[in-house]
Amino acid sequence: MSYRSAVELAFQIRHRDRSPVDVVEACLERIDERNDGCNAFVTVTAEHARDRAREAERAVENGDALGPLHGVPVGIKDLVPVANVRTTFGSKPLAEYVPTDSATEVTRLEAAGAIVVGKTNTPEFGHKGTTDNGLFGPTSTPFDPDRNAGGSSGGSAAAVADGMVPIATGTDGGGSIRIPAAWCGVYGFKPTYGLVPQSTRPDAFLSHTPFIFSGPLTRTVEDAALMTAMMAGYDERDPLSVPNTDPPLLEAVRSGVGGLRIGYVPEFDVFPVEPRVREVVDDAVFAFEEAGASVEEVELSIDTTQNELSSLWLRQIGMLYQSQVEGFADQGIDLVGDHRDELTPAFVDLLDRTRDISVSAYKRDDHVRTKIYDAISSALESYDLLVTPTLATGPVENASEGSTVGATDVAGESVDPLIGWCLTYPLNFTGHPAASIPAGFDEDGLPVGMQLVGDRFDDETVITASAVFERLRPWGDTYPA
Repeated sequence: MSYRSAVELAFQIRHRDRSPVDVVEACLERIDERNDGCNAFVTVTAEHARDRAREAERAVENGDALGPLHGVPVGIKDLVPVANVRTTFGSKPLAEYVPTDSATEVTRLEAAGAIVVGKTNTPEFGHKGTTDNGLFGPTSTPFDPDRNAGGSSGGSAAAVADGMVPIATGTDGGGSIRIPAAWCGVYGFKPTYGLVPQSTRPDAFLSHTPFIFSGPLTRTVEDAALMTAMMAGYDERDPLSVPNTDPPLLEAVRSGVGGLRIGYVPEFDVFPVEPRVREVVDDAVFAFEEAGASVEEVELSIDTTQNELSSLWLRQIGMLYQSQVEGFADQGIDLVGDHRDELTPAFVDLLDRTRDISVSAYKRDDHVRTKIYDAISSALESYDLLVTPTLATGPVENASEGSTVGATDVAGESVDPLIGWCLTYPLNFTGHPAASIPAGFDEDGLPVGMQLVGDRFDDETVITASAVFERLRPWGDTYPA
């Protein structure tokens, strides 16, 4: 049962071929058996899940209307509030923090019938592309217990890859859905900005700089399409959410790519990429030609260095964290003043570096951000999709005391260890939909991700191309467990 899809489980439950009680119990047993190996879950809500499963069982027996995810277990990233469930943000000072309200995506998944079984690991406040913190330690990719799962949604990606849950949530401020998807060999989808609302408080505008997204981590594209459809839609609590466009994502899964024009940007213009990664993606992207698409290598004319871009992202995300820290201060939790020594040093450094940025400097950074937006948007006038490697490197080895970071050097070029090896964060400047899809394996048997980028509000094309690739190069039987 561990590797059945959410769509299949929901179908079987709806037709009484499988009990939601049995499904949830099997999920909890799998977590108990496997979690010590990769450290994906940090809180398991076993009794709550069992109660919800019994309710789901009664609904089936009574012939009640059932949601599309009725009885399906889901893991929730530990940055995402779930009412009355410990939500730590991967931070020691918040080890026992319990929110009173759930995020919109959680309430919508539960309304669709999904059953929350626990919270998944994340770096402190999601500040880096690896999952490790001083509270719970590192999360490993199931493909190698000594190597990191990627971040910041690493716990969710590892849980899905290791068969603990069929689906899990991620958030993405610089690649945090797509990065761990690449290193765990699962599918991660970042919808167009605003499609899935962010009901953050006390700052309702928190998600705009850089753009923060919520989205699915799954083993199948169809599960991701269904999960996104359940989370998407206007929410009056989010002033930046878009009106209900009701994108036909599930229909897109069954479409084809014949006639599509795909632009392959193997280094996203300015990123160094390890040869072992480039080799896998070079081979994978041309699989689309088998399905009738055309593939052409292109450049975007980005004239800003990758080190300048990563510095820009760090400044913008650091300013976002300033707002979050102030939000906790309003609740009487002074993270930097009273708990500075308990925080991850890199996170403290990021806060220190961005504390005194002027308003004019903050807005000037948006000029560079606009150049990236224009470059990507211009390319998508000529191509239906852009494709890049998701990451420049393979999974890094875990470190101690919450200090795991990414590479500092890629192909002889220095990169920022927090985010500079990720070809994902430019899409958090722009808001375009993007996915990381399992492209294959490097010479050490470690997974490599391929990033697909679509035009804004053309999420369907990203889903369609992802599903076509899944049919051409299926990965469902590659998981090591």
